Amino acid sequence: MTERKPPGVSFESWVDKQIRDARERGEFEDLPGLGEPLPDDLAPYDELWWVKGKMHKEGIAVLPPALALRKEAEDALEKAYRAPSETAVRRIVTEINEKITKMLLMPPPGPPLGRRPYDVDEVLREWRLRRG
Repeated sequence: MTERKPPGVSFESWVDKQIRDARERGEFEDLPGLGEPLPDDLAPYDELWWVKGKMHKEGIAVLPPALALRKEAEDALEKAYRAPSETAVRRIVTEINEKITKMLLMPPPGPPLGRRPYDVDEVLREWRLRRG
């Protein structure tokens, strides 16, 4: 428990001394969020801010499986277009096509996937065009 403010000492001086003493004892070292920016003060208050933060830290997806795969497929296509070689493009597209095919054969609950496997040769044509 903290001590009471002694009479005759200004509140500001007393608080400054408490902070200085705690800093000297090392009580401010290794605090969570040290060196990270403060959250946006202007954002509207969200009652579930801590739930969203925890989910983000734990890497938990909030999207249904089909929507998560749809996002993964779009990211994979962009990754394929930035790939350094045709072999890498084929590997990236083949991997995502396997996931898409599996979900098409055994659809999970939720919205439909709305994707078909990519045509590897078509992705390679686009990749070649983008490379100049």
